[in-house]
Amino acid sequence: MTQTFWLIAAALIILALVFIIAPLFFHRSGRRAELDLRNQNLLAYRSRMAELDREFEAGAMDEDSYRQLKEELAGSMLDDVPDADRGVLESPAQVSSGKSSVIVALVSLVLIPAAAVYLYQQWGAMDKVEQFRAMQEMMAADGDRLGQMQTLTAQLRERLEENPDNTDGWAMLGRTYMRLEQYSDAAWAFERLADSIEDDDKGKAVAWGLSAQAQFFLSQGGITPEVSEAIEKARSLNPDEVNSLGLLGIHAFSQENYEEAIRYWERIVEVAPDHPQIGSIRQGIDQAYQRLGLDAPGGGADVATGPGVTVRVEIAEAFRDEVPDDTTLFVLARSAEGRGGPPLAVARLTAGQLPLDVRLDDRFNMSPDAKLSDAGEVRVQARLSRSGNARAQAGDWEGKLDEPVPVTADSDDGPVTLVIDTQLVE
Repeated sequence: MTQTFWLIAAALIILALVFIIAPLFFHRSGRRAELDLRNQNLLAYRSRMAELDREFEAGAMDEDSYRQLKEELAGSMLDDVPDADRGVLESPAQVSSGKSSVIVALVSLVLIPAAAVYLYQQWGAMDKVEQFRAMQEMMAADGDRLGQMQTLTAQLRERLEENPDNTDGWAMLGRTYMRLEQYSDAAWAFERLADSIEDDDKGKAVAWGLSAQAQFFLSQGGITPEVSEAIEKARSLNPDEVNSLGLLGIHAFSQENYEEAIRYWERIVEVAPDHPQIGSIRQGIDQAYQRLGLDAPGGGADVATGPGVTVRVEIAEAFRDEVPDDTTLFVLARSAEGRGGPPLAVARLTAGQLPLDVRLDDRFNMSPDAKLSDAGEVRVQARLSRSGNARAQAGDWEGKLDEPVPVTADSDDGPVTLVIDTQLVE
């Protein structure tokens, strides 16, 4: 892309030089032709004058005839060569003019390309061209080519640090770090995104909310001082920033403060009804009401729609009596292209509902940029978490399917069975 840009720029510079230099040489050629014609007329005049002199000296004509013909010849010469003192090929002024044309041409050949490059460096956007190129290469990289993705991410980071005004670049860098599970770098990138946004408090609040989310993952679900600081900055700009509300709801739920969790999550439903994770949020609200022994208003979560996978989750007989009914159950689906990375979709339930059937679809997406419906196949696992934290910890119970499950549009397809049959150790 950069090579093509410079080829086009060079072609335009050459075209500009042609418009400047060509008239100088064409003008000179025309002037030379004019001088050649004048010199030919002068030579003819001198030849005819010499012939008259010879005829007069030979007595072929009298003096009056000689004088009359000579005057007529002189008048004809003045008509053909009006500026008789320019009867040479080029006067000193014309020679100087020709030299000036050559100087102008040489100066143009050097000055115009140099000026074009300098002015583009001052006023152009080459830095953004390089950043855009890195972003395009990152989007084209396959998810399983981890090494290439990390290399491209490092290149984009270097260019953004040199020219930090590209908000789209910072947003992409933060999302990429999240995909690579480099949460500390992701939090830093989202903070730089917030710094690059001007005159948009809501956009800046979203950037701080994303930074808080990255810090939350880094702390494995804990509200650390860094998480709290990012949430405060986000909510000071926009009290309804949904990432911050979601984290506060999750924390309140894990602390068994279900009323507060409901308050945060219902606020998300109110201000962002089209949120990409609205299904998971409503399921969390339902779970909080169940913990309070109440029925959720409005009849609970939405009916499953769109492409997804249906999973029947069971627990092994050996663990059935060990797991309290209020233990948090996570059912997760990850892309089949790689075994790592954040899940595409997560459903949050409880152990007391086992065995159960759950339909994972776009209601439970973790990110608007990575939809379960866009995946051909997914890997499914379930985890019973003692702490209510989605990240695996020692003592949790887990089960997973060995083979990928196809994502289908028919929600009536029979479920695949997943058994929770392993307890995690240190």
